[in-house]
Amino acid sequence: MAAALEETPVSYEDLADIERDFDDAETDIIRKQVLLTAPLYSRRSKTISQIPNFWPLVLEQAPPDIDQYIQPSDSALLLSSLLNLSVSHFEIDLDPRSVSIRFEFAENEYFDDRVLEKKFWHRRSRDGWSGLVSEPVGIKWKTDRDLTGGLLDMVVKAWEADRSTSTISQSNSNSNGAGNSTRGLTPEQKALKRKIENTGMGGLSFFAWFGFIGRHISAEESAAATALEKQKRAAREARKSKKRKSRSRSSSCTPSSDEDEEEEESVGEDDVGMSLEIFPDGDDLAVAFTEDLWPGAIKYFTQAQEQDALSDADFESDDDEGLDEPAEDSEDEDERPAKKQRSG
Repeated sequence: MAAALEETPVSYEDLADIERDFDDAETDIIRKQVLLTAPLYSRRSKTISQIPNFWPLVLEQAPPDIDQYIQPSDSALLLSSLLNLSVSHFEIDLDPRSVSIRFEFAENEYFDDRVLEKKFWHRRSRDGWSGLVSEPVGIKWKTDRDLTGGLLDMVVKAWEADRSTSTISQSNSNSNGAGNSTRGLTPEQKALKRKIENTGMGGLSFFAWFGFIGRHISAEESAAATALEKQKRAAREARKSKKRKSRSRSSSCTPSSDEDEEEEESVGEDDVGMSLEIFPDGDDLAVAFTEDLWPGAIKYFTQAQEQDALSDADFESDDDEGLDEPAEDSEDEDERPAKKQRSG
């Protein structure tokens, strides 16, 4: 049976500090890895640019964490029009976990954009949460070809309206000395909420991922939260050092009341944000692209080639067996399904 932590000289804060130290070390590892592998990715990009349909074939073998979000209509577009895919760490000095995922397309029947780029910022909130946040990316859909059924456009409009309202509220706060933290949903947000409630979200297009937002945490808020966390850790270290010198033991590990209030406030804001999220797993999908598909692209391309070779062998085997059949069975052979053709 596990011993109660209160009966040991270890506090929950001690364990939390160790976890944060691990997190800091992993961040440094990511930063060094990005810098060391940059020349290799550049070399790979030059090489694979000479291979037709490289990225469509890679996506055809995408791992389940990605493939589960790609619908048949998405697949048809990606396999026929995707020219290039790339991942970059655009905040390498600040936080290397921030990433940009860029898709380049040929002309197609669905949208006018040739490039779709989705950025994710790694942010920290005052309640201790940290993770990826983003902004919606609009797509210039052609008439009646919107694979998201209008949801992505509504997310963009709601986002823009909310930012405009937030700017006005901040201006009023600066001039009046009081903000409007209790403001309700904008008309655009209400329309989006109704659309989500009336739409079956199962089988939603992969392109709805471009509408993912996550928690509303600005760079300034994240920097302030990071600074506050460093101050708290320094204060804890000072207390522990003082207690070690006096050989006293910690008597409490209960969070301070101000932290509780901050957490309660952020939870309320998150509930509203999640009710307007059309792709709740958007951050997980970004991680799958960054940590799996992007570094493992050659592996997935090789798998696609091997699978294609096996399919060819099976098809040829079927043809050989057909040669041994009596002539009167030739009509049945005409009914055999044709081999699935790959795009482009």
